[in-house]
Amino acid sequence: MPLTRLNISNLRNLGAVNLHPSPSLNFIFGANGSGKTSLLEAIFFLGTGRSFRSHKVKPLIKHDADSLILFAKLISQDLEHSIGLERQGANVAKTKIDGKAVYSASSLASLLPTLIIDAHSFELIEGAPKERRSYLDWLVFHVKHSFHDCWKGYSKALKQRNSLLRRGRIEGFELRPWEQEMCSKAEQLALMREECFDKLKLNLNEVIRDFVPLEGISIDFYKGWDRDKTLEQQLEIGKERDTKLGYTWYGAQKADIKIKIEGHPAEQALSRGQQKLLVCALKISIGKTYSELTGKPCIYLVDDLPAELDSDNQKRLANWLSLIGAQVFVTAVEKQALLNAWPGSEKEQTAMFHVKHGLVEHTNRP
Repeated sequence: MPLTRLNISNLRNLGAVNLHPSPSLNFIFGANGSGKTSLLEAIFFLGTGRSFRSHKVKPLIKHDADSLILFAKLISQDLEHSIGLERQGANVAKTKIDGKAVYSASSLASLLPTLIIDAHSFELIEGAPKERRSYLDWLVFHVKHSFHDCWKGYSKALKQRNSLLRRGRIEGFELRPWEQEMCSKAEQLALMREECFDKLKLNLNEVIRDFVPLEGISIDFYKGWDRDKTLEQQLEIGKERDTKLGYTWYGAQKADIKIKIEGHPAEQALSRGQQKLLVCALKISIGKTYSELTGKPCIYLVDDLPAELDSDNQKRLANWLSLIGAQVFVTAVEKQALLNAWPGSEKEQTAMFHVKHGLVEHTNRP
């Protein structure tokens, strides 16, 4: 589902940008602060309805403009689709797919599956379980079409249970219906997550061996409660504690991927450089698994490639991205760094864009 056209108006320092990207490889180079990352941010916004750099909309809008507008065309299953977004601040948001208004970010994600590799990706290793849960759920969402509604139902039941716990309303006739709904949805979520994780793990083992050739790496899925108990049993055992806390300790909202080296958490056992490589392996593996399960490629955004990896590992990452067949947008300060990472790029459909002071120019290869 490659992007075939990208228009950006008033996103950060980008004024008016009109691009026709390559369906495979897109090099974006320019000085720091020129707008390279903002270009990636625009694509990510089109695929998720949000930025990967800010939770607020106002900082995204160019300082002398009232709104930002994004528009893209893409091919999905041999059909052309369009996506349009306009943001005028937190309270004015317009999103259209094929000219029809949509009100859910999940509609964007379904049409434009996007993965990013940047400095914040290290949260996958160092961050809270939420980061790894979101990582796995990206795949589950795209592969299991009932996942989104199931998660919404679970979240509603969890919210009601937590509300009752905070008010001390733990009588069975009030709590029981919500717990039953929670447990039912949680078991469905765990099954969907575990099925996807099992397929993901096959690729993880292969790709990690290439990026991080260490002995004793273990990767396991934790569903959010003890394996030898049902969630219903776990909730009953922990009801007194949950009442004191005012929220539910166990459940699908606690799911995680446990990554260990010789039994120790990866963030403690690996150097910073090794963590970088593990993050790359995680990101490559999930895109590879997505492609195998759906028969469709996703889009990769790689920000400032040379800053995160040495030359050998840049080539390793480039090789895996080429094998997956994804559409790739990758940035660097120097054009030559990108050419060095993809030594065979002249054989591919490669587009090269120079970003300078918020302007983007399609350039020829040297």
